Amino acid sequence: STMRERKRTDPLRPTDPHHSSTDGSEGKEKLRLKREVGLISGVSLIAGTMIGSGIFMSPEWVLHHMGNPASSLLIWAACGLLAMFGALSYAELGTIIKESGGEYIYILRIFGSFPAFIFAYTSVILVRPAGLAAVSLSFAEYAIAPFYPGCSSPQVAIKCTAAACILILTIINCLNVRLATSVMNIFTAAKLLALFVIVVGGLVLLAQGQTQSFQNGFQGTTAGVGTVGVAFYQGLWSYDGWNNLNYVTEELKKPEVTLPRALMIAIPLVTCLYLLVNVSYLAAMAPSELLSSGAVAVTWGDKVLGSWAWLISLSVALSTFGSSNGTFFSGGRVCYIAAREGHMPDILSMAHVRCLTPSPALLFTSAMSLIMIASGNFTSIVNFFSFMAWFFYGMTISGLLYLKIKKPELPRSYKVPIIIPIIVLMAAVYLVLAPIIDQPQMEILYIGLFVFSGIILYFPLVRFKYHPRFLQTVTLHLQLLLEVAPTTRDAN
Repeated sequence: STMRERKRTDPLRPTDPHHSSTDGSEGKEKLRLKREVGLISGVSLIAGTMIGSGIFMSPEWVLHHMGNPASSLLIWAACGLLAMFGALSYAELGTIIKESGGEYIYILRIFGSFPAFIFAYTSVILVRPAGLAAVSLSFAEYAIAPFYPGCSSPQVAIKCTAAACILILTIINCLNVRLATSVMNIFTAAKLLALFVIVVGGLVLLAQGQTQSFQNGFQGTTAGVGTVGVAFYQGLWSYDGWNNLNYVTEELKKPEVTLPRALMIAIPLVTCLYLLVNVSYLAAMAPSELLSSGAVAVTWGDKVLGSWAWLISLSVALSTFGSSNGTFFSGGRVCYIAAREGHMPDILSMAHVRCLTPSPALLFTSAMSLIMIASGNFTSIVNFFSFMAWFFYGMTISGLLYLKIKKPELPRSYKVPIIIPIIVLMAAVYLVLAPIIDQPQMEILYIGLFVFSGIILYFPLVRFKYHPRFLQTVTLHLQLLLEVAPTTRDAN
């Protein structure tokens, strides 16, 4: 059939690949993704994805919604703390359910098929491609900014460059997992160096007495419930990626050790850097200048580095390209795992027979991202992405609380204090409801209609397993064209 049904002996454990085969072919060699991601690559995947476009584009929007520098810095610190709490909660889930797929696989194993399908349908078609599109658009904006000095870059050039970025990443990720992780490691080092330059520049300015932006720092603070929620959206966008390692659990070396360690190194590092970079921006610019800047880091470079300001545009372009690679790497895995569980067309669950990469899933994610680039803009994509992401983060965290209370006997190598997931769940509920209550928008209605369309598709295609015959023919031809074959999971 075009969508495969999976049998499980335990609701939280997949069938052991050493005792059964995905395709019923006992004794035959099984095709699996390789375990190529170690501790350094894990830290690079988290930090490299988190440090992308957000810290170079979101500071002005956080300041705009909060009204003053001091409260905006508090938002940045609170976002880092929330990301750390969320990551620690996910670390425990990752040691209980040792499968790739992140939220999707956790929702599937804990709540069942229907909510997992809704997540996969929403994430694969909209949420993940939207995140990739937003980062690629910001990469394009900084990459071509030096070619249009003194004026805004044309939208056509920005969108074509963003599309080229996604196509290059598609090729890299389809060729080799090790190549993709090497790109992540190199670009993570480059972006950390760029942020270090900005931090040092800011400290020098502070030492010279440029502290005007911090005087009367809380004056004019905005206190609206919905406004603070939107400010959190923009800040948390910069921290997005804290959960990326959970998407590739089956590709981690010693996941029970690597997963918690990588999280505890990467997220505090990124949080400290973000706070220091924001302080540097405010040392170089008055709040009014920061608010009027279309590209905060470039404006900072013009003021502090003078003729060397082009280095900042280059560094930001490198940073956002590396972040796009991390987003693409993990986003394609969600599509692949959902297809492997029978919630997406079967072709998306296959891997290239030589490269051992989930190339059909990566190609599909690429195609959806290109559609997003053609039809959207950065700010609207970020708000849409954040709303949907935190809805499903909240659902996943509630699943962890259920396991902690109802199934404490399940083996796990790491435990998080129960108060931490409770705080994350409360924050998720606030982030989903506050903007709806305070500033309802038409986009929420569109999201509701899209989710409803997923409900309509679920019952014939998944629940009652109606699979049109032509899809089998299409799958066969695509399998031959793309040189891919079915895979089995490796959850040991």
